[in-house]
Amino acid sequence: MFDPTAFDNMKVIIEGALYDHDMAGDINIIDRNDWVNIAKMSRQFNISFTFPQDSKRTTSATIELQSGVSNLAAELTPEFVTSKLSGAFVKLFFTLHHPNETNYYQVIETIILDIWGHSRTITQQVEWNPLNSQETIKNVVTIDFNRMITEEQMEDLLEMTRYMIITLEKLYEFLRVK
Repeated sequence: MFDPTAFDNMKVIIEGALYDHDMAGDINIIDRNDWVNIAKMSRQFNISFTFPQDSKRTTSATIELQSGVSNLAAELTPEFVTSKLSGAFVKLFFTLHHPNETNYYQVIETIILDIWGHSRTITQQVEWNPLNSQETIKNVVTIDFNRMITEEQMEDLLEMTRYMIITLEKLYEFLRVK
């Protein structure tokens, strides 16, 4: 019988948690991708959501799970590779549309740090067309945990999805009020 990998188990936990919230009407799942890169023997899964009341999609959140060949090898051949590689890497993305004003970036950073703490790498990457006068920009906030998540931390993934919803709610409220 086939044993699912840590990546597969984590993916199921994330999907289950977010689809439960979707079914309850708390969020709307707007995208889902599950890729296998044959050239690099890696996998990537992501799922994105927004709020039902955010009809203009000014905010959305994405959780991404990545696993490489060394992670798979650690599970399939534990006698050759340390089990410390058995797991996956998680990143979170919050996509926001707002005016290109410094105070927005500062408040967004504060909201993220208040919820996720200072031990993660947080970046904001802005996208806009400089030849087109637009009032809003696209800001993708990334939270990188800078470490591998293992199957022993499955409960953390459930908490992570809950904190993602809380974070998106605070960001949505901030941008809605502004």
